[in-house]
Amino acid sequence: MSKHRREQPHTNEGTRGMPRRPDDDRLAERTEDERVAEGIDAYNPAQVPPATDTRPRTRLTDSEQYREEKTEVDKEVRQGELTPDQLQARKDRSPYPPTHYDE
Repeated sequence: MSKHRREQPHTNEGTRGMPRRPDDDRLAERTEDERVAEGIDAYNPAQVPPATDTRPRTRLTDSEQYREEKTEVDKEVRQGELTPDQLQARKDRSPYPPTHYDE
């Protein structure tokens, strides 16, 4: 007589004890649902749809208005109508850094 073994089902349903391969994703999902149900979290982050009204980040210096203003300022500096504040500030604090030694 041969001994027959009963084959184990491939799913974890209907078996006793710990599953051979726990489903970590399902466990995380159930944990989040329980946190919401208990009032620990206000919502489940996995169930929130992505934002649709966000614009891609752009640099200020890439805008047409910035380029026009920069062109106008550069033109006025070349014509002597404007003096850049940074140049005057550099002249005012010369020598930099200030020293406490006698020269």
